[in-house]
Amino acid sequence: MLLEIDNLRKCYRAPDGGDAVDVLHELNLRVDDGETVAIVGPSGCGKSTLLNIVGALDHADEGSVHVAGRNLAQLNDADLAKFRNEAVGFIFQLHHLLPQCTILENVLVPTLAQPRADRTAARERAKQLLDAVGLAHRLEHRPGQLSGGERQRAAVARALINQPKLLLADEPTGALDRDNATRLVDLLLRISREQGVAMIMVTHAAEMARRMGRMLELVDGKLAGVAP
Repeated sequence: MLLEIDNLRKCYRAPDGGDAVDVLHELNLRVDDGETVAIVGPSGCGKSTLLNIVGALDHADEGSVHVAGRNLAQLNDADLAKFRNEAVGFIFQLHHLLPQCTILENVLVPTLAQPRADRTAARERAKQLLDAVGLAHRLEHRPGQLSGGERQRAAVARALINQPKLLLADEPTGALDRDNATRLVDLLLRISREQGVAMIMVTHAAEMARRMGRMLELVDGKLAGVAP
């Protein structure tokens, strides 16, 4: 089992000192290697919070999160940084590419912490990934020279550069038109299938969510299955 979440709880204190509000409550989830899962639900229900906790960008108040057998609550700051850089890949609604860097340089950013000897191999992998996402002809272009769909595909390549076993995609098609959104989901599903990468995708687009292997809805802080 790649991801195991048990009795997860996350609450936020009211700014006026009132009672805390539970965003996630007794939430449980299991995700196998290579599985694709969509999480849907209204804005503000905690979908992004859940992804942030799984990706070690935030922490739970109660419960446990295990990724590839590691309990995130037991990792120190250095181990958490390594986990975020290597064990998971993040794809957001906005690509967050560095405008001053080429597309190839952007994809290589997560590898900068690696020993210099490993960077040559990383550069070749980056070129292969950019070829796989249809951007082999754009290596030396900067983000401002690419379309929105191309920038998001570059962000996918960047998320995969350190060969994570889990992709966390937070509204990855939210800024794209329907055609580009469909192509991006096609790409993500192909990568998951060919490379055995599991994916959890948060989305408001029911059409895209139904293409995942499993569709869950976040309701009252818990996940519930959605009938196909």
